[in-house]
Amino acid sequence: MSVNAKHIATFLLGAAAGVALNKYLQTEEGEKALADLKDKASQLKTEAEGAIDKAPEYFEKLKTEGAAALKEQFPDIEKFLQDLMGNKGTETEPVKPVA
Repeated sequence: MSVNAKHIATFLLGAAAGVALNKYLQTEEGEKALADLKDKASQLKTEAEGAIDKAPEYFEKLKTEGAAALKEQFPDIEKFLQDLMGNKGTETEPVKPVA
């Protein structure tokens, strides 16, 4: 791969942007912006950790309530799905909604 003028120009623009960003971050306003960014990142991390902790409970609730709602709206859905999956003739215990 050869280096042409386009590659050199891209490198120089990237370097110039890096120098400008470094100069900006050394100002009082830049330091405040960086501190705000760190605070926001910390908040997002905390929210993500909370979401990870709640995920199993959420999906279990979705599974049970979703199955109940599906059976309520489509009473023959279990037979339809068994037929669709090729489980004809095999009896399975119906899913019981959790109260």
